[in-house]
Amino acid sequence: MKILSFKVNGEVKFGPKVKKQEAVWDVQAIQQALNVLPSLVPTIIEGIAQGFDFVEKMRKLVEAAEQSDNPAQFKHEFSAIEWLSPIPRTPKNVMCVGRNYYEHAQEMGGAEALENVMLFTKSPTAITADGADVPAHADLTTQLDYEGELAIVIGKQGKNIPKSLAYDYVFGYTIGNDITARDLQVKHKQFFLGKSLAGTCPLGPYLVTKDEIPNPHNLTIVTKVNDEIRQNGSTKDMMHKVEDLVAFISQHVTLEPGDVILTGTPAGVGKGMNPPTFLQTGDVVKVSIEDIGTLVNRIK
Repeated sequence: MKILSFKVNGEVKFGPKVKKQEAVWDVQAIQQALNVLPSLVPTIIEGIAQGFDFVEKMRKLVEAAEQSDNPAQFKHEFSAIEWLSPIPRTPKNVMCVGRNYYEHAQEMGGAEALENVMLFTKSPTAITADGADVPAHADLTTQLDYEGELAIVIGKQGKNIPKSLAYDYVFGYTIGNDITARDLQVKHKQFFLGKSLAGTCPLGPYLVTKDEIPNPHNLTIVTKVNDEIRQNGSTKDMMHKVEDLVAFISQHVTLEPGDVILTGTPAGVGKGMNPPTFLQTGDVVKVSIEDIGTLVNRIK
């Protein structure tokens, strides 16, 4: 199931994409009108915490709407909604993995960190949506860079999770763009500030449940800037796989429903170009991942 978060008529909602249509089912409206379920959670994070019971509840709501006298009243065309990040706010900082693709590690100056997971975080206040403008932050940086990534969305709380059980704790996947102010990384000698400027963590457009992506390590990742291909990679080249990351991080941090893990980026970032080529006002960045969709943002 492809799930999205959106705003319509001033209300924040969530729902599954209508199959073969550019529209979303308004599951809250279905529940209110048809009273299909005993109750429906008010937020997507609470839904994710219910695991696949949440998915089954939404399927029941959609089936009831399809069988109603007027299914169209429960749909919103994409052109009529404001897209939100599928996870509008994570429970804690967005967790990010650095140098998880060998060629990217090389373009960034070496492969010394490859044997161990390199972890840093982005503030949840950096999260923004598909289609949202990303501020250029020209008062703070001249080296804004893109990093297209597969994002893991955690589905239930866990600590010290064994690799063999890691996927039990994954709800699904989305696309992330780990936009980074490279000069702030150098200036402050750490990653947090350069990774956490407002709007520099686009996520979306959909949260795709894990049953639709049985192998997350065989997905193409393509990043374009103004329709020029900059990154063209595959998750098969991730050195630390999904199960490795979930197990490793949970040794140190209790994972919670709605937590997001950005799994690293392939080669082709702006800093790695010769000469380095950073994002400018007006640039449009598109990150496409097979079986998920395309995340599009403009620098403004």
